[in-house]
Amino acid sequence: MTNGLLIAISSLALAAGVAQATLPSAAAPAAQAPAKEDLVRVALDTEKGRIVLDLDRGRAPVTTANFLRYIDAGRFDGITFYRAMPYGKDNGLIQGGITRDAKLLYPAIAHEPASKTGIRHEPGTILMANAGPGTAKSDFFITIGAIPFGDDFAPFGHVVEGMDVVKAIFASPTDPEKGLGAMKGQMLSPGIKITAAKRVAG
Repeated sequence: MTNGLLIAISSLALAAGVAQATLPSAAAPAAQAPAKEDLVRVALDTEKGRIVLDLDRGRAPVTTANFLRYIDAGRFDGITFYRAMPYGKDNGLIQGGITRDAKLLYPAIAHEPASKTGIRHEPGTILMANAGPGTAKSDFFITIGAIPFGDDFAPFGHVVEGMDVVKAIFASPTDPEKGLGAMKGQMLSPGIKITAAKRVAG
């Protein structure tokens, strides 16, 4: 599991299925078709440049709708990327979200893990941060490289432009004294402001 993430690991209960025979004349239940991609493009304009993401509304509808709700209400305008967490060599993530005014937070959302959505953990993946399944609100990660998160966080899209900006934010100065516990030394100083967050044409 990742270092420095103050997150409870969710355990998955796997139930063994028992196959049942059916009469030849009985119609087998139709298999549920996997959800299809339905991409929504958004741009995060930051003090380091623009990051463009494709959010997968088709496969992660709850998580994507939550993120778009913050964008459409203007609640991500003026927030910061405030954390850069290293993971291994030349890898890690940046974290942003609403940290100063709890009144801007919407209720927590249901968890959509990768095992359910089929969205892969790849370089430039955007995921909702959480303190356990069903607690995600506004905070999100963008990864530098692939990180084996498993089902602990909900990936819901990928960077399509601006990975150089993500890496520039990740390389920004941190304060060695700020941050609690394993997060100490990972707080950006200063934070990198998101000047505007909006939907854009794909």
